[in-house]
Amino acid sequence: MKVDAVLFDKDGTLFDFHATWSRWAEAVIDELSGGDAGLRARIAGAIGFDLAAGRFDPASPVIAGTHREASELLVSVLSGWSLAQVEDYLARRAAHAPLEPPVPLVPFLEDLAARGLQLGVVTNDTEAGARAHLRTAGIEAHFDFIAGFDSGHGAKPEPGPLLAFARAAGHAPARVAMVGDSTHDLIAGRAAGMQVLAVLTGMAEAQELAPHADAVLPDIGHIPRWLTP
Repeated sequence: MKVDAVLFDKDGTLFDFHATWSRWAEAVIDELSGGDAGLRARIAGAIGFDLAAGRFDPASPVIAGTHREASELLVSVLSGWSLAQVEDYLARRAAHAPLEPPVPLVPFLEDLAARGLQLGVVTNDTEAGARAHLRTAGIEAHFDFIAGFDSGHGAKPEPGPLLAFARAAGHAPARVAMVGDSTHDLIAGRAAGMQVLAVLTGMAEAQELAPHADAVLPDIGHIPRWLTP
């Protein structure tokens, strides 16, 4: 076995980013703009969302950014809203996002656990938001460690939350695989001294991720094959 533990990003990794968040973002933009076409365009521009294509631009800062960073982008174009109000609004709306996993998650995670692997999640979402999504998907109990940008360990691409997982799991970072869909995830994994796997269920293309990864996989369902000698 190549590793003793696997640490996952959430959005774009455990859940397909476009399938989950593009439809959700369209609804949020429509709701916040209240029928004002100009405001709708400004909101979309602020968060890097292509209204014509109905999807996030791959360069959108929202894709790998923290919940707070997304809120700061929105509050810059919303008059009469405070940052705290936008953060609260996004948290409430995100709790009901239409989660779309790339593979059936329960048997996938059960298989990894049966191999003796400890599992964790590190996301730039809030910890409460992450737990809500994992609970909705019926998989929260499968993880030994769950951290958001607000859990006190920092945010990716800094390695702090990844190293916090390694300490909590009791494993050397080199025996942990960080799995993510963005360069933020992969850079954090490298900085932490972990093995690094990229998946293509986010918005980044293989050629962008490959220089930062030990392997680029179509989705998390290919991890068991990667683990097998």
